[in-house]
Amino acid sequence: MKKIIILFSFFFLFMSNVLAVDITEYSESAILMEMSTGKVLYEKDADIKKAPASMTKIMSMILIMEAIDNGSLTLDDKVVISENASGMGGSQVYLNAGEVYKVKELIKSIAIASANDAVVAMSEKIGGTEENFVQMMNNKCKEIGCTNTNFVNPHGLDAENHYSTARDMALMGTYLVKNHPEILDYTRIYEDYLQRPDGSSTWLVNTNKLVRFYEDVDGLKTGFTQTAGYCLTSTAKKNNMRLVGVVMGTDSSDNRTSDTVKMLNYGFNTYKLSTIYAKDKVIGEARIEKGKEESVKLILMDDATELLNINDKSKNYTIKIDVQKITAPIKKGDKVGTAEIIDNEGEIVTKVGITVFNDVKKANFWDYFKRNLEISLMGKKIIKTS
Repeated sequence: MKKIIILFSFFFLFMSNVLAVDITEYSESAILMEMSTGKVLYEKDADIKKAPASMTKIMSMILIMEAIDNGSLTLDDKVVISENASGMGGSQVYLNAGEVYKVKELIKSIAIASANDAVVAMSEKIGGTEENFVQMMNNKCKEIGCTNTNFVNPHGLDAENHYSTARDMALMGTYLVKNHPEILDYTRIYEDYLQRPDGSSTWLVNTNKLVRFYEDVDGLKTGFTQTAGYCLTSTAKKNNMRLVGVVMGTDSSDNRTSDTVKMLNYGFNTYKLSTIYAKDKVIGEARIEKGKEESVKLILMDDATELLNINDKSKNYTIKIDVQKITAPIKKGDKVGTAEIIDNEGEIVTKVGITVFNDVKKANFWDYFKRNLEISLMGKKIIKTS
C-alpha cells in the first residue's frame, strides 16, 4: 500500500509540473480567443503594452476593407505611389514614386509580404494623408473596444508612443475576420507575384510560414522590429471553430512559431464549439405594421453557439425572444430584436440578434384595399390605412 501511495504521489507531482508548464514559454505576452464567442481560452500578461510591429497592419487592413465595403474604394481602383510611400524602410516590395498599382495588388503586397510602402500608399489613398489615416486607425480602435492601443503610423515601424497589447490585437484580428472574411483570400496565400507597371513581376512569399506548415491556419499577420521582437497574430479554423491567437516579444521566428503552434493545439485539443441554433433558423413569427405582408418569420442573425470542454456532453436549451415593433419597409439583415439562449441550469449562454426571414415592402393603397375587401367579406373589422 505504501508503494502505491508513493507512486501516486510521484504521478500527481509529475502531472502538476506538466500542467504548470507555460504554453507560450518564449513569449512575453500572449492570448488565445475563440472567435465567435470572444471567450479567452488562455492568456499570459495579455494587457502589457508592447510595440506591435507589423501586426499594426491588421488595423490598416480593417480600414482598407471597410472602404471597399462602403463603396468609396474598389479593388480595381488605381493608386499612384508617392515619394513618401516609396521611401519606407523595413519590409517592402520596392514601389517606385509615380508608379500606378491597382488596390488589389497593394492589398496582396500588404497581406503576404507585409509591405510598408504598399500600406502607406493605401493610407494616403483612403485618408488623404498618412496622418489622417492614423487618426482613423485610432478612432476605429476605440470603436471596437481596444483600450490599450495607440498607433502613430500604419505600418508598425518602431516609433515613440506606438503600442498595443496581445488582447487588443486579438480583438482587431477578430473584427477583421468576422466583418471582412474575404481578407483570408489574401492572408492564406503562401506565395504569389506582384505585377508591376513595366510588365515585370516580383515574387511575394508570406511572412507567416504557418499558412503553409499548419494545415488549419489561414492568416493573419506577423511582425518584427528590434523593439517588438518577433510577434504574430494568427487565426485557424478546425471543426467549425475559429481561434485567434497572439504572441508578442519572442526572441526568434522559430520560437514565435513554436509558441503559436502550442497555443493553437491547446485550443483545438481542449475545446469544441457547439451550435445550438443555426443562423437563418426560423425561431418565431411577428406582426409587421404597414407591410405588404401582415406577419413575418424571424431568424437568427448569427449561429447561436456555446464553447464547451471537448469532453462535455450537449445540454438542453431554451430560447427567449425579445422583438421590437416592426414597421415596413424592412430588409433581411436589419436587427429587430434579440434572442437569449438559456441552458438547463437557467444561465444565459449567449445573446444573438434577430432579423426577418425576408424583405417586406411597405403596403400601398391597393394592398390595403384588397386586404380590407377580404376581411369585410369574412365579416371582420376593416383595417385603417393611416
